[in-house]
Amino acid sequence: MTTNSDTNNHAKHYINGEWIDSGEKKETINPSTGEVIGTYVEGGKSEMQDAIKAAKDTFKNTDWKTNRELRYKVLTKLADVFEARQDELATMIATENGKLLGEAQFEASFVMPNIRFAASKIYTEFGRTAEWSAGKYSILIKEAVGVAGISTPWNSPAALLIRSLAAGCTTVLKMPGQTALSNTLIMEIIASVEELPKGVVNMIIGERDALETLVEHPDVPTISFTGSTSTGRALMKEGADELKLFGLELGGKTPHIIFPDTDIDACLPVVEKSLTVFTGQFCMTGSRILVHKDIADEVRDKLSKRLENVKVGNALDSNNDMGAMIDQSNVERVDKMVQDAINKGAKVLVRGGPINEGEQSKGAFYQPTLLEVDDSQADIVQQEVFGPVLALQVFETEREAIEMANATEYGLSACVWTQDLDRSFRVAREVEAGTIWFNDWAVMRDEFEEGGYKQSGVGRLRGQSTLEDFIEVKHIVLQSGVVGK
Repeated sequence: MTTNSDTNNHAKHYINGEWIDSGEKKETINPSTGEVIGTYVEGGKSEMQDAIKAAKDTFKNTDWKTNRELRYKVLTKLADVFEARQDELATMIATENGKLLGEAQFEASFVMPNIRFAASKIYTEFGRTAEWSAGKYSILIKEAVGVAGISTPWNSPAALLIRSLAAGCTTVLKMPGQTALSNTLIMEIIASVEELPKGVVNMIIGERDALETLVEHPDVPTISFTGSTSTGRALMKEGADELKLFGLELGGKTPHIIFPDTDIDACLPVVEKSLTVFTGQFCMTGSRILVHKDIADEVRDKLSKRLENVKVGNALDSNNDMGAMIDQSNVERVDKMVQDAINKGAKVLVRGGPINEGEQSKGAFYQPTLLEVDDSQADIVQQEVFGPVLALQVFETEREAIEMANATEYGLSACVWTQDLDRSFRVAREVEAGTIWFNDWAVMRDEFEEGGYKQSGVGRLRGQSTLEDFIEVKHIVLQSGVVGK
């Protein structure tokens, strides 16, 4: 087994089968306590170039891209080793990321089915052929595009790594410093599969310099990025000179659209969780609630009481309802957005905000906030907050609800709450979002696609489209003729 040697609390890069301890040394913080829990090295251009070279050499000089049996064996074993170390990984993520342990276990639980579905695609993703005239054939084959660059987010470091391997690409992971110890544990788990050739998976812990190098490098034809819409736009510009393929999972402003026939007592616990899971630091966070006027008073009252009673605290304490944000700077950023919304006329239903007294003041805690607004163009409606802040609006008709739901530049997901099946379909067909749930939230399956409309992304994760970001299609024409009479 290849392990991160020396110590368990110092994170390194992984290049061509070796742990590399180069770059600026930094500290990683437990956001629940504010304590230093380890160190890591932040890589830049040099480390990224080395990783890209290793991935390119492996792609060119081994049979990884064509050996389906090997890829299937590696991925199935990879799923097994992740399963065996799932609890260890979840505990590390909760400690370093601040999300509740149960939520970290939820994230880690996505890894195994994701890998196993990707493994199934190895044997089922193929081209086609046709004889389009006597003795004249077209053959369509699908080939791995080459080195894949994958940038994973700090809010879900474990869930988005594997698709490129199934396609036959070699991979360079750019992983964030905020989850450096989690990154290294993930890489250690991957590297423990002995059949995995050196250079197939390389990992750099880094930030902007590393990411820019990955995106601009001519030997990396495809980029998979999960993060903010603004960063996604910037990366597409940077990759334009090389005509890169991009798969982008970007921001969201998920609305809950609640009609008057909704079972409110069943709905509001889900709305609450959609706000507090990952402390609102999730692209599908339920950050908007659109309520029919006939039930607005009831929803305001009951939801306010629920949010006021959310117990915020240490990620490893099972008695808590919500963990910490990733760091203090994000606490300050979110609170500034909330105060700006209030100053511009938002009505405070639950103020929430930072915890500034007692032991919890050492952590990056932010209590849930509920604001009511009348204007869909308000910044608190239009901008992704990425924190536990919920904006409430009131509507009267289906048409008005749809217009409110579609009023932002985002279109990642939406929730429709009603007991009327016809209404649910009427509304869903006009809401501009890649995923829509009826009377639920955040139900995802690897067999079905996930991705955004509008400025919420490009391409799709999961489902039958899962490998498209990493595949080139080649058309071969053969005109052999026919046997003469």
